[in-house]
Amino acid sequence: MTVLISTILTLSLLGILAAVILYFVAQKFKVEEDPRIDEVEKMLPGANCGGCGFAGCRAMAEAMVLRDDISALYCPVGGAECMKSMASYLGKVAPEKEPTVATVRCGGTCAKRPRNNTYNGAKSCAVASTVYVGETACAYGCLGYGDCVDACAFDAIHINPETGIAEVDADKCTACGACVKACPKGIIELRKKWPKNRAVYVSCVSKDKGAVTMKACKAGCIGCGKCAKVCAFGAITVENGLAYIDPQKCKLCRKCVNECPTGAIVLKNMDPLPKEPKAPAAKPAVAATKPATPTAKAVEAKPAAEKKESVNEQK
Repeated sequence: MTVLISTILTLSLLGILAAVILYFVAQKFKVEEDPRIDEVEKMLPGANCGGCGFAGCRAMAEAMVLRDDISALYCPVGGAECMKSMASYLGKVAPEKEPTVATVRCGGTCAKRPRNNTYNGAKSCAVASTVYVGETACAYGCLGYGDCVDACAFDAIHINPETGIAEVDADKCTACGACVKACPKGIIELRKKWPKNRAVYVSCVSKDKGAVTMKACKAGCIGCGKCAKVCAFGAITVENGLAYIDPQKCKLCRKCVNECPTGAIVLKNMDPLPKEPKAPAAKPAVAATKPATPTAKAVEAKPAAEKKESVNEQK
């Protein structure tokens, strides 16, 4: 009994001693945290989506407080107003950035991009893209298995069951970029968000030659360059057989939409420009008929005939 009590007392003393040592060590190496971090974190939306480039809102708040220059920091969920409020609290200058929205650049619906095989593996775009090109002849199009849907924390993207393509709800999208990272085909892009969710963009990322693209998808870009020729702002470039509209240069003039022979350029929330009537075909010029000039023989024969007629009259 005495041995048991002495053992318990010894262990208790060792525990107390270890606690005291740990306390003094903690005090010695204690890191003072700026109380402003807690306040800045409260101003953030708390989505912890990673769209800012940090693991969560707490890490973003620490960077906002500790960095003197916050021009490289931006919370896509909170937007410009959230950044201004945090910068005002910290006495810093908030970065100015235009709002963006996720855009699915694929127009290969089931009607325009027919299926030629069936995939029976795991319903994951990441898995399917490592196995083969997909259920169609286009190796660049949307697979439609919903990895982007699973990655979105704001319920802003879904797979349309009729078209088999991912569609973004621009009103819900926060431009966090999670769907962009989740798409193995690279068809989702963050583009400039226009008022009333207007948009003009090339809904294709295929770099195949025109004939190959048209065989695989009737809505694919064939790289003809007609859109680039009519663009007065230099917003359209054609590289590797694929047209691209720069959202920073585009003025939504919509001329390129009418020029695209395959309908690869998408126009959203705007009326298309009326197509210019074709000029009537020029009528073939009719050569004017001039009266024939009398020849020398005809001129000589005429007085002779007149003379003959006068002789007959005298008779």
